Amino acid sequence: MHPPGAPYTNAHVADEISGDPEQFGGVRLTEQYLSMLRNGRRSNPSPEVLRALAKFFGVPAGYLLGDLSQPQAERVEEEVRFLAAMRDQRVRAIALRSVGLPPDVQESLTTIIDQFRRQMDLPGRGGVGHDG
Repeated sequence: MHPPGAPYTNAHVADEISGDPEQFGGVRLTEQYLSMLRNGRRSNPSPEVLRALAKFFGVPAGYLLGDLSQPQAERVEEEVRFLAAMRDQRVRAIALRSVGLPPDVQESLTTIIDQFRRQMDLPGRGGVGHDG
């Protein structure tokens, strides 16, 4: 997940991880090393680097390795999309206002939102899963 507006830069990720040894296990990264990992010129990062990157991005290390099953990977991606959507104050306000409403009312609200999305030619459910 990246900050609103733009993805993280390699320099930012390297600085954050290298600058917080307590949180990221003392891993030291450079912008150049991350660039080489991203474009395939370097491979097989150490387990410590993988753990630090996974922690920074808030995903399991297995996600970075491609070791998760398809359903597990999809669940991680769904959670990331959800967290990104919840950054929007208006989205949070809508979600919080529905807390405590009976399930049938919440389902009616979901139906109304889906109708608006269809009218605006947007994908259903906003790319975020639904537990219903």
